[in-house]
Amino acid sequence: MPSTSPNGRGFFVFRPAPPLDFTLTLERYRLWGPDPANVYTDAGLHRVARVGPRAVPFRLAATGPVGRPTVRVEFTGSDTPATRAALRAEACRLLGLDADLAGFYAQAATDPVLAPLVSPLFGLRPSITPDPFEMLVGAISAQQVNLTFAFATRARLIRRFGSPHEVGGVTVYAFPAPAAVAEADVATLRAMQFSTRKAEYLIDLARVLADGRLDLAGLSDAPDDAVIERLTAQRGLGRWTAEWFLARGLGRPDICPAGDLGVRRAVEALCFRGRACDTARVRQRALKWRPYRSLAVHYLLAGMRRARALAS
Repeated sequence: MPSTSPNGRGFFVFRPAPPLDFTLTLERYRLWGPDPANVYTDAGLHRVARVGPRAVPFRLAATGPVGRPTVRVEFTGSDTPATRAALRAEACRLLGLDADLAGFYAQAATDPVLAPLVSPLFGLRPSITPDPFEMLVGAISAQQVNLTFAFATRARLIRRFGSPHEVGGVTVYAFPAPAAVAEADVATLRAMQFSTRKAEYLIDLARVLADGRLDLAGLSDAPDDAVIERLTAQRGLGRWTAEWFLARGLGRPDICPAGDLGVRRAVEALCFRGRACDTARVRQRALKWRPYRSLAVHYLLAGMRRARALAS
């Protein structure tokens, strides 16, 4: 029966299939600056889920070794089966639990580039953004700027149009709904240091989502090419954004965002000994990683960050 815990808080635990390195998987939420919608602190990720019309703040944490993890979800509000089901589904996406790591590791063992990355990154999973609008806002924010600056502008938008909540003593913002951003004007977003073009892109996107002209949820079952075609028809969304949406928004396992500068630099460094290569050559090299190109790219980027950290 649905119930409310006496202190207005509930929790549950579950054991996902290993391996899972919780810290490595979620480090993207703290690498480039504060993210008010995904607050990683005290060894836990704090976020606000939408369960029907309700905003449910929760904290996601894990205990145990990489080979035997236990995930714990603590949340604020009514403790119902629907709430638990929604939060478990969101936790699974955030932790990339649907990714076929076993299959990827078996294939990576035969690849001279990927094989050395498996041991130091063992248990790293691709975190999938549960909110498709959030994913696209992040992608637009990151166009042609470094990720630290992108995070800063995005954080200003979240604090301005999102709503603050508290869970476990931590304040975290619900990511703004499209309707909230749709009412903004370009000057407001320019004051957050978005370029004029990006401000227009974000407002246009919010408006087509708010009035139903674009249904991101409806893309979840569409073929990859159809998703790319639909997204790139929207002003401000190019193939680069569409491919990242497929990989990090829909969790598609076999995507290579070859137009991404970071991906190209990683492929150049790890596959071609630093020699420059174009998008076509990146795509050609990535064919060897099918059907796990999304995971291969994820590990290449993490491997590059690790190499830079060790070098410094």
